[in-house]
Amino acid sequence: MIKEYQLCVLPEQAASEQAIRQAISLEKGIAPGDITAIRLLRRSIDARQRTVIIDLNVRVYLHEAPTEDEYQPVDYKNVEGKPQVIIVGAGPGGLFAALRLIELGLRPVVVERGKNIHERKKDLALISREHRINPESNYCFGEGGAGACSDGKLYTRSKKRGNVDKILSVLCQHGAPTHILSDAHPHIGTDKLPRVIEHMRNTIIACGGEVHFGTRMDALIIRNKKVEGIKTATGQTLNGPVILATGHSARDVYRWLADHRIAIEAKGIAVGVRLEHPVELIDQIQYHNKNGRGLYLPAAEYSFVTQVEGRGVYSFCMCPGGCIVPAASAPGQLVVNGMSPSNRGTRWSNAGMVVQVRPGDIAADHPLAMMDFQEELEKTCWQQGGMTQTAPAQRMFDFVRRKQSADLPRSSYSPGIISSPLHEWMPKNITKHLTEALKQFGKDNLGFLTNQAVIIGVETRTSAPLRIPRDPETLQHITLKGLFPCGEGAGYAGGIASAAIDGERCAEAVAQSLVRRAGRKETRSTGKKEKQSADGKETPSAGGKEARE
Repeated sequence: MIKEYQLCVLPEQAASEQAIRQAISLEKGIAPGDITAIRLLRRSIDARQRTVIIDLNVRVYLHEAPTEDEYQPVDYKNVEGKPQVIIVGAGPGGLFAALRLIELGLRPVVVERGKNIHERKKDLALISREHRINPESNYCFGEGGAGACSDGKLYTRSKKRGNVDKILSVLCQHGAPTHILSDAHPHIGTDKLPRVIEHMRNTIIACGGEVHFGTRMDALIIRNKKVEGIKTATGQTLNGPVILATGHSARDVYRWLADHRIAIEAKGIAVGVRLEHPVELIDQIQYHNKNGRGLYLPAAEYSFVTQVEGRGVYSFCMCPGGCIVPAASAPGQLVVNGMSPSNRGTRWSNAGMVVQVRPGDIAADHPLAMMDFQEELEKTCWQQGGMTQTAPAQRMFDFVRRKQSADLPRSSYSPGIISSPLHEWMPKNITKHLTEALKQFGKDNLGFLTNQAVIIGVETRTSAPLRIPRDPETLQHITLKGLFPCGEGAGYAGGIASAAIDGERCAEAVAQSLVRRAGRKETRSTGKKEKQSADGKETPSAGGKEARE
């Protein structure tokens, strides 16, 4: 017999399977000897009250052992010789599109401008050590995309757009820890995610697909308003329908689209800073305990949102027990982002604190206006940091009081931070809304607004600054057949899980388009033969006696 139960237990009980068994036995009146196995289906932390509770959804096996796997693995078959599809970008959108194409019997050819995950790490180290940015291999470009160098957060509200459980299962099949299947806010960690990404690449190649690194797309091949392939910076021409999954920082791609009058449109973004606290302080605030999280709770998360004069201000990409990293994609820029290892074990917790910026806020009406605004702010930040990757920073309470900090606390940001009056040189509408929001967050969470925390500039890459419009049914570009804008860079996702979902959807849309195209060809061919038969020039018969008669 199999039963499912909801349990509310203390953190120390949730950490022990034996304690969970005892809780089930006491609460449900089941003899401990009747329980042969327990499978955790869902785990979440309820820290709203002073006593923190762990909510569990468990499957209990009584007098029988589990026969089903924790997840359903996908059977990837060989697709050598099958019709090929070009995927531009090896981030979550591109990789999941490639794997889904293999499921559907199509051959993916992935081109990635950056390096593989291992070589990419060397370039990331140079940013911190030598303040040198490789424009083709950095925190945004390379195998795994921006997601490979992040917390590996997999939480998304995009369930209505696809199967999140399928995404998690594919990740587990490629080496991700199975706890992501049950955690309410699953994450893999920047230390474990690269291995998962490498295994995904190996699956693509083993099944007959291709993955090309150091291969930047320079142009789409367009004939009669139809995309038929791409040209690369290495001189290759690759033919096939194109899934464009370049990520939110491929500004050269956006400029190429604009220069060739391909429909794109500016969209709203969110801009602000990275805010870093000591991890112990966030633990104390969120767990309502002066002793912090104790032995059985993870580093605490927070998610804050408010409205200031009709404008949304919110925390973004919160990284408990994490660090802040230099995420610019070209020299002369300074951008910060956050990530954390799987154990979330550093001394700091950070999050983006960002303000909504709408296209109407920018005094320009062309589709690249938001991107230009984003880029100019990153250049200004780089100048304020001394034209290196040293980041301008300010103590949190000093920022609110509009006072330059005399000194700064220690930070996880390895290139270093320098005192700077962010309240003076950042756009006034952003600093005004951000200041009021931080006051509100401090009022609601005693101890949050403090000079123990440091604000580091700037956080600009929260999402793509434009959208590549596509048909909502076919997912093809609104004017170009054969082009499937995909994921974050196209403006249809925000994070690893939602980009992966969109990648699968685009793969399915490509497969459907190829089936429709094959059907039209067959119809035209059949129609031609029927017409020839009516003219007496050809019959559909195989010939011989039957044809002559």
